[in-house]
Amino acid sequence: MGKVLIIYATRSDETKGIAELIGEGVRLAGHEAEVKRSDQIQSEEDIKGYDGYVFGSATYHGEMISAMKQILFLAERADLEGKPGGSFGAYGWSGEAPVRIFDTMEHIFGMNMTSDGPLMLKASWVGGGIQAAQGYGKSIAEMI
Repeated sequence: MGKVLIIYATRSDETKGIAELIGEGVRLAGHEAEVKRSDQIQSEEDIKGYDGYVFGSATYHGEMISAMKQILFLAERADLEGKPGGSFGAYGWSGEAPVRIFDTMEHIFGMNMTSDGPLMLKASWVGGGIQAAQGYGKSIAEMI
């Protein structure tokens, strides 16, 4: 059984809801999932030791939330090369954050990113969001 770390940064808790649904998908696929808010991660040691990673942030004024930028700086030192990964986020108008996180994980960290690409949802409860988020978790779990 593998273990997936899901870290999210949010302003309104919508990204938290997506993170929890991704965690459900991981668990439905038979693996463990730990869902943590960005402020629960203090060092790269808090990131190390998992079999897969999913990072998420809402898009705010075209950018990821600054707390997720800090997570990415820590993760860069956590030796995630070759690990399965994915990214996600809630957005209102645009949706750049999950794409930038995904690209960082793939090109800077050298992770094995899901072929599903980044998961971008307006909200977990809109237009099949629940199924999409759970399915995303399952796809990450299948990479372990």
